[in-house]
Amino acid sequence: MGETLSLFPLDAVLFPGGPIPLRIFEPRYLDMVSRCMKEDLPFGILLILPNIKISTVQTVAVGTTARITDWYQGSDGILGITAVGVERFQLRSFTRKDDGLYVGSFEILQEEPRQQIPDEYHSMGALLKVIISDLGKLYEDIETQYDDATWVGRRFAEILPISTEQKQHCLEIDDAIERLQYLQPMLRSIRQETSQ
Repeated sequence: MGETLSLFPLDAVLFPGGPIPLRIFEPRYLDMVSRCMKEDLPFGILLILPNIKISTVQTVAVGTTARITDWYQGSDGILGITAVGVERFQLRSFTRKDDGLYVGSFEILQEEPRQQIPDEYHSMGALLKVIISDLGKLYEDIETQYDDATWVGRRFAEILPISTEQKQHCLEIDDAIERLQYLQPMLRSIRQETSQ
């Protein structure tokens, strides 16, 4: 594939359909954001792996393309953006440009089909509706699909206080019901902790 994608390795996992706020201050990423906004280009977010050698970056292979939906200048002068996840991709290879920006060749992964949430997980959709209404501005413009198993699972995976490894596992799961099965016990455990 001839196409390349600018990469933004982060200690975070982005899901399709989900928002992520970012503070941009390194010149390589300021240039990337400027180019993406001018040319309406996506960039790729990948979970960065812990690495002792600081000079090289190691990431997972599956990430999410992101499009910038909003930007603002912070009171500290740092550029803030909100990006929304679009599609999952598999990184094939990457190189580092002279300015330090990583770019990679990639393949878009097949999108999960929309799937009606099964009755046994219906309460997760209802709970998510309550939670999202409390999350405020970040989720104001996100299109909601509380009856879609993929959408509900991805939103819980991004907002639950679970490890980035667990979030990445959820991103790599290809089956909406399997993702809900994986998340349900964690959700129950968190709810029990908070109700005590």
